[in-house]
Amino acid sequence: MRISVAVCAVVVAACSRETTPPPKGPPEVAVMTLAQQPVSITTELPGRTVPYRIAEVRPQVNGVIQKRLFVEGGQVTAGQQLYQIDPAPFQASLESAQAALARAQATATSTRLLAQRYKPLSEARAVSQQDYDNAVASQDQALADVASAKAAVDTARINLAYTKVYAPISGRTGRSSVTEGALVAANQTTALVVIQQLDPIYVDVTQASTVLLDLRRALAQGKLKQTADSQAEAKLILEDGAIYESTGKLQFTEVTVDSGTGSVTMRAVFPNPDNTLLPGMFVRERLEQGIDEHGLLVPQRALTHNQRGEAMVTVVGPDNKAIQRIVKTERAIGDQWLVSEGVTAGDKIIVTGIQGVKSGDTVHPHALTPGELDQQPLTSSALRKP
Repeated sequence: MRISVAVCAVVVAACSRETTPPPKGPPEVAVMTLAQQPVSITTELPGRTVPYRIAEVRPQVNGVIQKRLFVEGGQVTAGQQLYQIDPAPFQASLESAQAALARAQATATSTRLLAQRYKPLSEARAVSQQDYDNAVASQDQALADVASAKAAVDTARINLAYTKVYAPISGRTGRSSVTEGALVAANQTTALVVIQQLDPIYVDVTQASTVLLDLRRALAQGKLKQTADSQAEAKLILEDGAIYESTGKLQFTEVTVDSGTGSVTMRAVFPNPDNTLLPGMFVRERLEQGIDEHGLLVPQRALTHNQRGEAMVTVVGPDNKAIQRIVKTERAIGDQWLVSEGVTAGDKIIVTGIQGVKSGDTVHPHALTPGELDQQPLTSSALRKP
């Protein structure tokens, strides 16, 4: 019996030794050493596309449309004829004005010759001075009638030319509001057709005036450096999320703040050779507004939040001790945050393996590899803006 008890005790002791877990070492973490680098400060803003030029074509004389000489929705060039208004009444008016001019010129010739004959007779006192003065006055009146008749001819010729309606700009036409046989009036409210130039094309976006003030303040204080070109570059994100291949230029910023929205309008111009962009499309514009030459970028995966919602990172300090720090983030740059306070260049930030690590814990750090960054999923705390 004593032997059996001893054997059981030995077995129990052996089992207890086998089930006791070995002591754990410091957790493995991947760290990234922060370094200052130039960071392009971009802003993404919603906006709409606007035609580069737009022309509402209206008739300048009254008449009946005889022909429409373009295809709706097609491309037209400046100076191309679009409509033909019945020219018959205007041709008749021109011929009448030309006849009146010829009559006035004949009268002017007669009065000129009469004044020339009366001049020597008046000097010889063969005719009275009054008769000579009347002849000279008739000559001047006839010359004035000639000038008036010439103006009437020019007006009639202009009205006849207006029966051909031309495109004032090159661009793409919309729907025609009239067909053959329609009666149109000079300077009517309804346009015959609207022409829009789409290459290049404008994109108008709005930005809060407070954001614009912060940007200008940062530029004035030297925190940001102005881009080399006075016209900042802009990129477009289309409605389906695709990136528009051509780069645009910021043209100007409105000088007046909208009192209702507290925002200012900015306009950029983009090349549009294939008419991919159509007027009225909703887009998002990405503007490069400055460069932070001493920027610190922290991967979004490295950020956590405390109970107060403050953004934090964990830094590996002396003796491989984990230290949690509260940081201030400015904006997202791709999959990283631009951090302005809380860390400095040279700090080693824990990027992966941060789960379960508390401030003061000893860790076993190694340099972060690109493969580890790609494999590590984003945490819910890193997904929301700090």
